[in-house]
Amino acid sequence: MTVPDLVEVSLGPGARGVFTTTGTALGRAQAPAAAGDPGFNLAAHVGDDPDRVAARRRELEEALGTRVAWMRQVHSTVVAPAAPGQEPTADALVADLRGRGPLAAGVLTADCVPLLLASADGRLLAAVHAGRRGMCEGVVDAALGEMARLGAAVPDILAALGPSICGACYEVPEAMRAQVAAREPDCASRTRWGTPAIDVAAGVRAQLRRAGVRHITDVSICTYEDERFYSYRRQGDVGRLGGVVLPVF
Repeated sequence: MTVPDLVEVSLGPGARGVFTTTGTALGRAQAPAAAGDPGFNLAAHVGDDPDRVAARRRELEEALGTRVAWMRQVHSTVVAPAAPGQEPTADALVADLRGRGPLAAGVLTADCVPLLLASADGRLLAAVHAGRRGMCEGVVDAALGEMARLGAAVPDILAALGPSICGACYEVPEAMRAQVAAREPDCASRTRWGTPAIDVAAGVRAQLRRAGVRHITDVSICTYEDERFYSYRRQGDVGRLGGVVLPVF
């Protein structure tokens, strides 16, 4: 299987971001993957054939022209260094490209927010898994803090939010919405059918702005509504999309 169409974003002159799709072509009336077909799944923990997952990851690397570092995500605030061939347990990876060859950092999602960050010169990159729990507990600030520790000026960091479930679709009990809104007020939302909901992307954007990040791009694609993308809420325990931040060569 070749790499399906990618959603691409610019992260300044030194970096760019890409978000994978399931295999349904962008802009064409093509049916989504059939039930049981994992499509272009990049996660090894969802019951897919590990060899096929590894092959898809290699195909993505070949298409991007660089190695991609991944992580084992657990909805934490742990930040780890990105390194080829390693897969630390973390929810943010920071790639320091100063003095080393090209390397990309990747995050896997299926409704959570894939957040990509890059310093102005593209030498410090980060991929962040910002789900409801991680966003509330501070994974965004943790990633920004590590980039700042390594020398990035936070106001000059460029951020991109990839496809995620929107605040009009992420229905939750009223008590959960109140609990999350107490931590991050911008998250409070309602579904299109009038029930309590959470907008995780709105919370991530608020946290970025509060930290001083001035350059924020949001692709504004809802994974629940758009069948080009995996959605845990819509499909159950399905495959995972990749969000990758990489240097501009």
